[in-house]
Amino acid sequence: MHQEDFMSHYHLRSNIESTNNMIKTKFIDVVRSKDKTAQINEVLLKVLCHNLCVLISEMFE
Repeated sequence: MHQEDFMSHYHLRSNIESTNNMIKTKFIDVVRSKDKTAQINEVLLKVLCHNLCVLISEMFE
């Protein structure tokens, strides 16, 4: 009934799941820090490193 709305939402969700999978395969999917703040910082650092890797690969493509 609302196919267009569903597809736009599904496309965003698909992009997020693909990005999470790329981060988990490139970097280990285990957070090693024990403190909550350190865990958040570790995950944010993995996302930052992933974004840098994607930018570098796009520069050379």
